[in-house]
Amino acid sequence: MIRRTALIILLAYAGFGAAEAADYGIVHTPAPVLNSPDFVSVFGGKNGLALKTDRCGQTRELEYIALPGSAVTILKKLKSGAVDICQVETKEYSAGPNVRLYLECRFLTLKESMPAERQPEAPTRATVISALRAAADRPYVWGGNTPFGVPELAAWFPGGISGGERERLTLAGLDCSGLLYHATGGWTPRNTSQLVSYGHAVVIAGNSAAELAAKLLPLDLIVWNGHVVIVLDRFTAVESRLDCGAPGNGGVVSTSLPERLAAIMRTRHPADVWPTAKKSPPVFVVRRWYPL
Repeated sequence: MIRRTALIILLAYAGFGAAEAADYGIVHTPAPVLNSPDFVSVFGGKNGLALKTDRCGQTRELEYIALPGSAVTILKKLKSGAVDICQVETKEYSAGPNVRLYLECRFLTLKESMPAERQPEAPTRATVISALRAAADRPYVWGGNTPFGVPELAAWFPGGISGGERERLTLAGLDCSGLLYHATGGWTPRNTSQLVSYGHAVVIAGNSAAELAAKLLPLDLIVWNGHVVIVLDRFTAVESRLDCGAPGNGGVVSTSLPERLAAIMRTRHPADVWPTAKKSPPVFVVRRWYPL
């Protein structure tokens, strides 16, 4: 009886079903990937119309939006309410320590063997710059890398959504590395923890803001673990910035490159390589990833 009771509790834990054998899948439409299996609470809440957000309007459960063609290994199949949720692993996204990834299974085409990895084509410089310019004024969305959201998410809100609420509730917007990920069609790494060592280092240690501005080339990345600013041209930088409390809580903005460098260097100093120490000093690096 004790063993049977323990099994029932295990199956009922958090309202999700039991683990199933590993499987594989391929994403067939942009899919929100969360660090929690509780999709019902995140999308809809008690009244079916609420998106779970923090005081800055961000859904911290959102890790990123998986792109069509992304291959995943399915570790478990669970339930969130009546919805099937897949716990997955993928080579396309580097999750933090102890972070588990979940997506709604309907976004996947199931496979019996591991499908081929998504093979994005290297974007042209003009394509990337055009996409960065086109993203101007898109809202900041934590974990967002689709400027116009995931329309299928509207189904999570049975009360119906419209107008500006549709964009907010379907995660239409970009975070800092998501802006670059979107502009390159998923060619670049998704997180700043990877971008700090992506491409080639530009030697910048000891440079002033003016000296550094003279060195930078279009698409260079001014990056630290937590944020990335993209050089748009010799005079302009672009980024998606969280501005908590401002209208829309921030978004994609272009600024003067020399002025942005000067602002960064008030709290950080330039380094040639990202430090490997667990507790790093307040520095930034410049990474040149696009071939000249």
